[in-house]
Amino acid sequence: MTGRMEGKVVLISGGASGIGAAHARVFAAEGAKVLIGDIQEAMGKEVADGIGVTNSGGQAAFATLDVTSEASWADAVRKAVSLYGKLTTLINNAGVAILGGLTTETQASWDKTIAVNQQGVWYGMRAAIPEMKKAGGGAIVNISSVYGIIGSPDMLSYHASKGAVRLMTKAAALEYATQGIRINSVHPGIIQTPIIKTTFSSSGAPAEAVLQSIYSKTPMGRLGQPEEIAKGSLFLCSDDASFVTGAELVIDGGWTAQ
Repeated sequence: MTGRMEGKVVLISGGASGIGAAHARVFAAEGAKVLIGDIQEAMGKEVADGIGVTNSGGQAAFATLDVTSEASWADAVRKAVSLYGKLTTLINNAGVAILGGLTTETQASWDKTIAVNQQGVWYGMRAAIPEMKKAGGGAIVNISSVYGIIGSPDMLSYHASKGAVRLMTKAAALEYATQGIRINSVHPGIIQTPIIKTTFSSSGAPAEAVLQSIYSKTPMGRLGQPEEIAKGSLFLCSDDASFVTGAELVIDGGWTAQ
């Protein structure tokens, strides 16, 4: 590791598992002080404790964070500043995926998906940016999806929310372009995470059949790994990306290149 995040303080929503946990480990290994935000308290604390053990003294802590609550976001930001003195970096990662098409989507599933995936990103940026200004600048990565760029059947609210994240990112990036805060989006393809297993189990099709379908559509012929997404965000949040804002980084094994 090269210390690309030395001096940075990072808040990661949905950091207790999957892509979020990978961000926590990768960023801490690069010298960042990390606050893991999640509603999964035991898992989040385990990730934080593990970072302190395995990353040569890497600093990480946990904060309970419900991304659908402005008050919860305010508490998490305050904790980051209290622990580490400032906040420079935000990874808006928390998300849910619920199957449902135009006529089969329920009001409850729509409301939950929009609240977590879209409104949570808005709340996160609103809570973090004032502290980033105090710190002299910062970087935000909003985790969208390839499904924020292309369509598919039976995931209407997911597409709606992730497409919104894509354009919210560009709008916010333009608003803060002259204020030292860079805002970009990352668009993962199908990644080997717990959320994929949950989605598979609710699809009605055998998991192996779904996997084979994904492999056949992905030029690289495999699922992505959470660390591969985290390393894309690492670039965007590092000083190496000092002239990058409003961009969308697709990490999908070639899926959307076809």
